[in-house]
Amino acid sequence: MSVAVSYEFFPPRDLAASFRLWDTLQALAPFEPAFVSVTYGAGGTTRTLTHEAVTTIRQTTGLPVAAHLTCVEQTREETLAIAESYAAAGVKDIVALRGDPPGGEARFVPHPEGFASSVELIEALAATGRFRIHVGAYPETHPEAPDAQAGIDWLRRKFDAGASSAITQFFFRPETFFRFRDACAAAGLPAERIVPGILPVQSWAGARRFAERCGTAIPPATAQAFENAERDGTTRLLALATATSLCERLIAGGVEHLHFYTLNRPDLTRDICLALGLRPRVRLQAVA
Repeated sequence: MSVAVSYEFFPPRDLAASFRLWDTLQALAPFEPAFVSVTYGAGGTTRTLTHEAVTTIRQTTGLPVAAHLTCVEQTREETLAIAESYAAAGVKDIVALRGDPPGGEARFVPHPEGFASSVELIEALAATGRFRIHVGAYPETHPEAPDAQAGIDWLRRKFDAGASSAITQFFFRPETFFRFRDACAAAGLPAERIVPGILPVQSWAGARRFAERCGTAIPPATAQAFENAERDGTTRLLALATATSLCERLIAGGVEHLHFYTLNRPDLTRDICLALGLRPRVRLQAVA
């Protein structure tokens, strides 16, 4: 089975979290990811931490790192200066996003001197010629979009602006991804460059909150199964089985790249990769 993988991490906020991130890298790097990405917090709250994590991972491990970059609460000049600092650190991939509103605000309001949308940010990054640009996509209707077609139209604008690939929000049914991919292909978008995002369920309560926030539909049977598993103490077994089955069906349907939202907890993602037949190559070694 030949499938590429990539992993998303969030930046550590303290020393203990830094050790957890290193342990996560140690567990998942041997699968030779296409890249690992590091998120921004909501409203850009971890901007400095993200920059530190991205540059440290790149400089100490040599892994390909994709830095998240958003439009939230900063000028164009400030945003592009961050991008330039990534390029200087050897980072060649950026996940370009509009970003969530700062805490307490109901909707995104652009900085007066900032990028008004992810499309403007993508255009500016593409003009530098320094980066492969990854963007977000919603296989189910974005909470702020009027309908599914609006999401496809917006994704077209991102590709036209210079995006290299799109990573989807997570979903529970493979048919959700296949319908979206087929609709994108029918609209003339490069469907082969749309990467499904996979969320291994570490906690059902947490996964349910994420789903509600981003508009991911939860199949009733899935909800019931995880509620039963939470009661019986078998959540991890169910999460491993359901995520592995989801990935297997995606691969059987032609998917060649899976992106895992790890939540900096590597064990479940690692075991899914092993269950898919992926084999670790070499243990991660820090670059001297």
